[in-house]
Amino acid sequence: MTWQGEPPPEEDRTPGPGAWLRILGRALPLLLSLGFCFPLLLLLRLPERLICGLNRPVTPFITQFVCRLACRCLSLRRKVTGQPMAGRGAFVANHVSWLDIFVLNACKRMYFVAKAEVRGWGGIGWLARGTGTVFINRRRGEARAQQALFEDRLQAGHKLLFFPEGTSTDGLRVLEFKSTLFAAFFSDRLRDHLHIQPVTLRYTAPEGEDRRFYGWWGDMGFGPGLLRVLAAPGGGEVEVIYHPPLTVSDFADRKALAKAAETAVRSGLEEAG
Repeated sequence: MTWQGEPPPEEDRTPGPGAWLRILGRALPLLLSLGFCFPLLLLLRLPERLICGLNRPVTPFITQFVCRLACRCLSLRRKVTGQPMAGRGAFVANHVSWLDIFVLNACKRMYFVAKAEVRGWGGIGWLARGTGTVFINRRRGEARAQQALFEDRLQAGHKLLFFPEGTSTDGLRVLEFKSTLFAAFFSDRLRDHLHIQPVTLRYTAPEGEDRRFYGWWGDMGFGPGLLRVLAAPGGGEVEVIYHPPLTVSDFADRKALAKAAETAVRSGLEEAG
């Protein structure tokens, strides 16, 4: 599913020499860091897997370093409100853009839950596999196996994050949360000692740009969106708001839990007016 909404603003300018210099100056250190750190991550992952199994005590720090550098290269300031939970559980957040991956990983070491199609998205799929992304299929026949995978990763202490809206938006709204993935948290192994922490991502566009500058929706392409962010003369900001964690056992079912998480995430945007 892809959220359509209103069409994005027409681009009325082509990058000039100054914009291309900004693009190169910001993209080059990001590409160099990926070129060095991702092979290092893959190299370390082999002994890490043999010694620690599902646990990853080393490689997530490499991912976090690259994501923090990416935010700096993209001139995107991070402001954190609240504290990410220390206990066992998962995060749920509104989904604005491909930038969310960098922002959330820069703030807290975690593993994303993504649709299976992402595996085949060229370089993005390659990076996602290497960093431990959990891929899910929408086929009903695989629901039980996917729930078992969720349980194993959460039992291993992994912090998972997923976007219950199921699509990215323009950043000005929160769509209805789908409750399907919340069912895994009500298993006998997890229900009594698991928490879900809602997270709101609130982006502020660079001065003079459209409020939806960082949004990614409809048929917008990844390449043009990346160039637009790299070329922006000024920097923007994203506030990451960690809301109080929700105790799974306090809710009757997945729908009640999904609604409570949605309400918390939406409140973070409403506070901005």
